[in-house]
Amino acid sequence: MIEKAGTRPSVVVLGGGYGGMFVAKLLDDVADVTLVDPNEAFMHNLASLRALVEPEWLDRIFFPYRHLLVNGRFLRDSAVAVDGRHVTLASGETLEPDYLVLATGSAYPFPAKTDKPDTESTKAAVRAAHEVLAGAERVLLVGAGPVGLELAGEIKASFPGKHVTIADVAPDILTGPYAQELRDELRGQLTELGVELKLGSPLRELPSAPPATAASIAIATEAGEKLTADVWYRCFGVAPRTDYLRGTLARARDDQGRLAVDGLLRVQGQERVFAIGDISDADRDMAGFARMQGELLAANLRATITGEGETVAYERQPALILVPLGPEGGDGQLPGQTLIGREMASQIKGEHLMVDSAAALFTVPDPA
Repeated sequence: MIEKAGTRPSVVVLGGGYGGMFVAKLLDDVADVTLVDPNEAFMHNLASLRALVEPEWLDRIFFPYRHLLVNGRFLRDSAVAVDGRHVTLASGETLEPDYLVLATGSAYPFPAKTDKPDTESTKAAVRAAHEVLAGAERVLLVGAGPVGLELAGEIKASFPGKHVTIADVAPDILTGPYAQELRDELRGQLTELGVELKLGSPLRELPSAPPATAASIAIATEAGEKLTADVWYRCFGVAPRTDYLRGTLARARDDQGRLAVDGLLRVQGQERVFAIGDISDADRDMAGFARMQGELLAANLRATITGEGETVAYERQPALILVPLGPEGGDGQLPGQTLIGREMASQIKGEHLMVDSAAALFTVPDPA
């Protein structure tokens, strides 16, 4: 449907993460955009683990949403009930835009993500966690996926003398559609760093102490191996943020809480409600894929609004990943199972963690 000439349709984007902020930014000149997020600033989570070991990074990874949009508005609020295009916010305000984009992302254990209500409390939590880590001799990471591997690399790069153990029920690291050569390369680098791997047997129980806090930890695997540490981190457990959905939208979720979408990223049974990023079943949970979906959706909505261009379907991406192990290590896999090598992994992500690319979006000055 093409909008009438001379009108600016309304677009509400719930969630200002890697997908939502691109939709809002790219439609700011052709629609009345409202971006809704409970935090006042975007946190560049790709660098959150670096900030744990080097807290000076905290001043580089938060970007206020007031610097994102020229014409649109930002509401610091959160959705408590969404049924179709009818949105009820925690403040009591209601919205019913022409187009609704659901991009509320996912929850994940600290320090990769945070549930703190504002920037300063998040910074304080990370600084406190840094002090705990600095005082620990032995560190336990539960989960050998990308976050666990990356956190191990960050810790060993900043604190090479600490003993780091990664435990996982899987028989190998980095489960998923990736080449065995990538796993072998990353395992080799972890061995070089002195990281101990305890794989292939579940833990009898998780530590009773909260993650990222100082504690005397002594647990065991079902195979009988003893694991001890002074601090531990939970490196698993993605949870889509879709508990605010009601009616047909709630029923469109799968058993993992993700929304079923079609090729145009429309929620099942909806014409003007879209879902992108971690809350949709369009692709795997990765910031890069959320950005790709945000850019494609923005281009499609622009074509619909202006009547110029054609809409394009999103295609699920082939296996693609980049896992830095500190600023100078790691590796990645391109489509076709081609590895990029540690030097390229450092240049693309590990050294700078793509902070500049995030900062480039937030260029709107404060009002005079």
